[in-house]
Formats: sequence, structure tokens, C-alpha cells
Amino acid sequence: MSDHWWQKSALEISECVKKKEVSPVEVVESFLDRIQQVDTKVDAFTQVWSDYAVQQAKTLEKKIIKDEGEVGMLAGVPVSIKEVICTKEGFTTCASKILAGYRSPYDATVVEKLYNADAILIGKVNMDEFAMGSSTENSSIKLTRNPWNLECVPGGSSGGSAASVSAGECVISLGSDTGGSIRQPASFCGCVGLKPTYGRVSRYGLVAFASSLDQIGPFSKNAMDSAITLSVIGGKDPRDTTSVDLPLPNYAEQIKRGMDKVSIRIGLPKEYFTEDLNKEVKDIIMNAVKDLEKQGAEIVEVSLPHTEFAVATYYIICTAEASANLARFDGVRYGFRHADSKNIIEMYKRTRSEGFGPEVRRRILLGTYVLSTGYYDAYYLKAQKVRKLITQDFEKAFQKCDVILGPTSPTPAFRFGEKTQNPLEMYLSDIYTISVNLAALPGISVPCGLTQSGLPVGLQFIGKHFDEEYLLTVAHLYEMNRSQKLGTPPLI
Repeated sequence: MSDHWWQKSALEISECVKKKEVSPVEVVESFLDRIQQVDTKVDAFTQVWSDYAVQQAKTLEKKIIKDEGEVGMLAGVPVSIKEVICTKEGFTTCASKILAGYRSPYDATVVEKLYNADAILIGKVNMDEFAMGSSTENSSIKLTRNPWNLECVPGGSSGGSAASVSAGECVISLGSDTGGSIRQPASFCGCVGLKPTYGRVSRYGLVAFASSLDQIGPFSKNAMDSAITLSVIGGKDPRDTTSVDLPLPNYAEQIKRGMDKVSIRIGLPKEYFTEDLNKEVKDIIMNAVKDLEKQGAEIVEVSLPHTEFAVATYYIICTAEASANLARFDGVRYGFRHADSKNIIEMYKRTRSEGFGPEVRRRILLGTYVLSTGYYDAYYLKAQKVRKLITQDFEKAFQKCDVILGPTSPTPAFRFGEKTQNPLEMYLSDIYTISVNLAALPGISVPCGLTQSGLPVGLQFIGKHFDEEYLLTVAHLYEMNRSQKLGTPPLI
């Protein structure tokens, strides 16, 4: 059985560890073996903390044997962390040359909470540089491959997180979602990706890309594991003034209690089912809708009329915020510094030109432009007004339904290099996810089938503000009655 822990859920592993049916050291060592077997193909991990992970497991084992206090919700569960989240262990590089070798002096709040829940942090995983991208091709470290087809991208920017969970190299991974960076790679890699409501999870220790849009969330094998993880990492944090002081339920228990009595009104946005949606993806999504109808769900059509402006709005707001946030990376205090500059101005220019990759430079330049004198009102202010209209679209739609359903991405995973020469085409990969961030709503991507070529398709559920409990319950209900099973990637 020990050879197959990578196939188990977080709930199964933690229960076995708590009951002393398995040693957390045995679990961790089996995952380290799994990483050794498959990561040469997938390249999800940028850092594997083998000795540190075993040390954590031994500490937990002593705690369990000696009954030294309550054992946490994620006891013995191996977790990977996206390179954009600060950890004292290892490096925090954001997959960028400008932060190569950087060590954080503190742990992010979510990392502290994982430790408190007795999770085992097993290493860090790849991403698009500074979370800017939809394919993880923008990493300065390596190319991460999709476990379902090694010729395809894993999505982005949290491609390493999605690939590490999908390939069975960890059970949970923490990523960040600014415009779909959890949900889209979860869709491409056939795992569950949850983007909580903005403010539900502390951003303290998340290296900022766009501060009004960024949110940390989990990747997992199923909705129940996401529910458990959200109960661990969520909650008010005095170090993050945008985190919200609301009760944090035990989501897993709430799901179990609410399963029998949940009634579902599902809204299908007509703007999400146009000719731009891949036909095979559309057919798989509509099969999922039929599965939900069999469970008694009521399906209604809703409209989100400002969807067509979402991509333009997002790329004005996020780049404006990025240009301000990334100004701190200047080669003066930490990170990469160009060595042969004649003066400080040249040092700034050469450090930032060489330290940042082309996509990051593109977004900094665009953001600086839209904030500049004479253009602020025409671009940034107008984008903020459209953002409000997008939020109001969702508010009106939720008057007719309890949850909104649609595709996570307009296509399955694409091949390497297919969209790198056309940034706009790459940006459109997030057309169905961006609006959720602009409106600060929770969203979750759940696998709902495979294409004829064997690539996963993700089904996106969008919930009301801070209603993750209902969102996770509906996702779990769908999983329990899903007609098409995915199985595991054909890695080994």
C-alpha cells in the first residue's frame, strides 16, 4: 500500500496518519520516491526539500506517538508551494532571474497555517515569472510539462502547482490566482483548483503582482481536499488589511451536512457559450450540465453582458498595479544586480532589463503607460468603471441563480510555442476566469472529462461573495455524480 500513497486524497492520508495506521515518514518518503520517478518528465519542482520534509515528518511522528496536543487537519499531507509565496526554507524566486537565490526572512501567513495544521512542505514548484502568463513558458528556471501530454503546457501561471498535484508528486499545492492562474492550469492538468473570494485568505507573504486581484488558493485531487485546505489557510490576518474578518467554517463538515438538502439553481451565461468556445470543450461541459440536471439542478440562462470587455479591463488594471509593485526590484537591496554599470541610473536600467523576462517587461511598460499623465483617465480610470459594471453583471445574474457554471478555458491544453508569438491569443486563454477576479468572487475548476486526444477539460463554478461553502458543496455533488471518469495521467 505504501507504494500508492500518491493516489490517495488529503483526507485519506491525514486520517490514516492520525489513526497511526501509517507513519508520516513513510508517506513522505513514498512521495519523494514518486517525485524522483516522474519529475524528470514533468519538471514541476524547482526545489525538492527532501531532508527538510523527512525532518518535519519525524517531528509529527513523535507528536502523534507521545500524544502531544491535537493533531492538525492536514497531518502528514505533502504540500508543494508556488515560487511566488514566501518561505524561510529554500528560495523565493518568483521564477525570475531578478530574484535568483533570494531567501525570504519570513514565512507567508498561509505557510505558517500549513505548519500549524501539521502539513509536510515538500518543496517549491514552477510558475510563469512573477505570475505573468498562462502557460508557465515564461519561467526563467525551466519548462514544466503537462502530465497528460508532455508536449503540452500545464497552463499558468501556477503550472507547477497543477502539474505536481496531477502527477501525484504531492497531494495539495498552494498557488495564486490573479486572472485565472489557479483555475486555468487546474483545467489543463485535470485537477481541482479553488480561487477563494478576495479577502478570504491572507496575502501576507505573497509577492505582489496586482494587489487588488491576487488571491492564494489550493490545488487538490477533489473538492473535499480543497475544502479542508481552505479551512486551514483562510481567515482574518492583522498583517493583511484586505483580509476579511468573517467566520471561517469547517468546510468539509459543512459539505457533509449540506449534501442531502442542497437545492441548486445553476446559471449558464450565454456569453460563455459562443463560437469562440472549442466545440469539443462545449460538448463535454454540456454533458456535465446534464449530470447536474439528473441530480435535480435547475438550469437557467443568465447574461454577463460586459464579458467582452473583461480582457481589456483586466490588462489595464493588472499591468498598472504590476508597474507599481515591481518598482521595488531595482538591484539595490536584494536580488540580481548588473555588475558593470558606470552609474546608478545605468545600474537600474541594465538590472531591470536583464533581470526581468520579456513578458514582465511588456506588462511593466504597459502599466506605466496607462498610469502616465494624459492617459490615466482614458485608460485606468475607465477600466475601473468597467470593472464595476462587470461586478454588477454578476450581482444581477445571482438574482436568478445560486451558482454560475461555464468552461474554465475556451480550449484544452495547447502545445509549447503555439501561442508565445501572439500575446493577445495567450491572454484570451483566461477569458472565462478574468471576470471572477475583477468582481472579487470565488471560483473553482473541477475536471469534467477528456477530449478525444486525452486532454482534461475543466468545469468552472462561480459563487457569491464569501459563499465558498455552497460553491464547494455543489462541486463535491458534481464530483460524486460525474458520468465521465478521468483516471490518472499516462506518466508511468
